[in-house]
Amino acid sequence: MSDIEIAQAATMKPINDIGAALGIDVENLEAYGKYKAKVNLKYLTALPTKKDSKLILVTAISPTPAGEGKTTTTVGLGDGLRQIGKNAMLALREPSLGPVFGMKGGAAGGGYAQVVPMEDINLHFTGDFNAIALANNLLAALLDNHIHHGNALGIDVRRVTWKRVVDMNDRALREIIQSIGGVGNGYPRSDGFDIVVASEIMAIFCLATSIEDLKAKIGKIVVGYKRDKTPVLASELNAQGAMTVILKDAFQPNLVQTLENTPAFIHGGPFANIAHGCNSVVATTSAMKLADYVVTEAGFGADLGAEKFVDIKCRKSGLRPSACVLVATIRALKYHGGADLKTITDENLSALEAGIVNLERHIHNIKDVYSIPLVVSINHFTSDTDAEVELLRARVEAMGVKIVLATHWADGGKGAVALAHAVVELCDQPSAMTFVYEDEDSLWDKITAVATKVYGAKEVTADAKVRLKLKELEASGYGHFPICVAKTQYSFSTDAALRGAPSGHSLNIREVKLSAGAEFIVMICGEIMTMPGLPKVPSAERIDYIDGKVVGLF
Repeated sequence: MSDIEIAQAATMKPINDIGAALGIDVENLEAYGKYKAKVNLKYLTALPTKKDSKLILVTAISPTPAGEGKTTTTVGLGDGLRQIGKNAMLALREPSLGPVFGMKGGAAGGGYAQVVPMEDINLHFTGDFNAIALANNLLAALLDNHIHHGNALGIDVRRVTWKRVVDMNDRALREIIQSIGGVGNGYPRSDGFDIVVASEIMAIFCLATSIEDLKAKIGKIVVGYKRDKTPVLASELNAQGAMTVILKDAFQPNLVQTLENTPAFIHGGPFANIAHGCNSVVATTSAMKLADYVVTEAGFGADLGAEKFVDIKCRKSGLRPSACVLVATIRALKYHGGADLKTITDENLSALEAGIVNLERHIHNIKDVYSIPLVVSINHFTSDTDAEVELLRARVEAMGVKIVLATHWADGGKGAVALAHAVVELCDQPSAMTFVYEDEDSLWDKITAVATKVYGAKEVTADAKVRLKLKELEASGYGHFPICVAKTQYSFSTDAALRGAPSGHSLNIREVKLSAGAEFIVMICGEIMTMPGLPKVPSAERIDYIDGKVVGLF
């Protein structure tokens, strides 16, 4: 059976029952149909904190076309923890329609480790992304309207920085000319769209700790600059109130369940290659009030998602993971070792040995840079040979790390029981997570620390314009902000074709963007785009609605 067929055959419990199992009464659930609901934020805020609740981070090796299964492992681990009698739940990101119709085709797990209702989660869900897009675009409309009606703030139309967004991969919108057609349409200028997951509103949505904090952060957004180069804030356009109204319902976490009825919050969804890659702080902290073990994930590899989870989400929220699960597959490691996709199911010890360096780099980062207790989880495939498994086990254990073979894709929670036991053991160990850099470091030193400590680069390069921008940001009082690196997810370098664990390369900063509301500085490196394009054969071509059922999602 395909993933979607497995999901459609599932026996789901009514969402009120899932809420009741968590102690949430029906009055605090706003149901969206039978199987998904918003949870009242005032109720969640008033809940006492569980001082002994454990947060488990799931991350992965650098992604490959062979697949790793990070979300599948996250779901399987949650089910596995419940299998061994633990009070566990999940805190995950919402899928974006960009990759759903682009390359991935869905992001709700796979096989018998999925969150459901799978079609709803992958397609619109509860409308959160639409609300984020509307709030973002309302600010753009208010900005252009202010300029059109006299520009009392003296905004320099050449220095407008706020872009519109849409939740779809559309390369045609990367660079546009707006407001053409005459005086009544405003002042023409060069502009462009980002994808919703790259919007600063998405980042604020996921980092805000309350509705009041959300509103305050929105007011601090810099939308452009005046002719004297001083910033123009969203609060100067009186935008934060109306934008908060658009977001108030979306800001409440979404409650769903796994195939095995494990409760899950799915809320917010910034990409990790162009944003900070973590679900909302509100959902994570709320889950930790309701469960003893909360399993969350960070996007893409441990060099991107996990680094931002540590240096942005944990830094700002006070959250600290008790354990980390690093996900890999033998086939993906063989790909990193130079094997062709067509032959990755064949035994190839030399390719595996060459590719393990990618896993080892990520292990080093988690253990020695982030200082988080770690277990490696290998998604087991029938094509994995005994010799390959033993080679991998020996290399990982030589680094002092436990490795577990997991079969949750085929066996659900039962296939992740060994992983669950390993995670519980890790959570019982003392830990003290460390940041890659400190707040007081200069912005240049922060990007240098990430590049050299995490990516294995020898240096950071940037042209004079970028270096000047960094100095201006520091002079304007933004130097204490953490950094958010936007770069390819496929390599430790900025060259997506460099597999394995390249070292000694240069990290070039192409552009710097201030996210004053989200309170971080985006460093855009290499050829990464904040508006992706569709592949030659997009997943949308396989998605259809036949005989009352969605087909083609995976």
